[in-house]
Amino acid sequence: MYPTWAAAAVAMTFVWLGMVLAISFLEAPLKFRAPGVTIPLGLGIGRLVFRALNLVEAALAVAIVIAVAGDASTAVVTPVVAAVVLLLAQLLVVRPRLNRRSDRILAGEGLPRSHEHFYYVGLELAKVAALIALGVGLLTIG
Repeated sequence: MYPTWAAAAVAMTFVWLGMVLAISFLEAPLKFRAPGVTIPLGLGIGRLVFRALNLVEAALAVAIVIAVAGDASTAVVTPVVAAVVLLLAQLLVVRPRLNRRSDRILAGEGLPRSHEHFYYVGLELAKVAALIALGVGLLTIG
């Protein structure tokens, strides 16, 4: 029989994955293509959306770590650690830099186009890979 903790971890993993894919790779780039959405407006919306996403991600990460705490298999531990470390890098290193820059833009400072967000996207791609690996690893339990 498939363990309840693993089923819960699978569900949370794929919810997390779906949220990242939908927001980071669908909503975020499309928002700036909508009619009437200026850079400052898009930045303001993006900050709110990503703050909410990151809070949910942190809650899911904690819940998944708790759910898989009894499993010491490499197929589970490695991607969990990877996803958590990547999320922490986004929250503690990249997001503060992006927020400082967007603060300046929202204050009316004209800044040249930046590639800072590519660091966030790179970490997001790695996190997607870790979440897929985690989901697959969890599905092989039982």
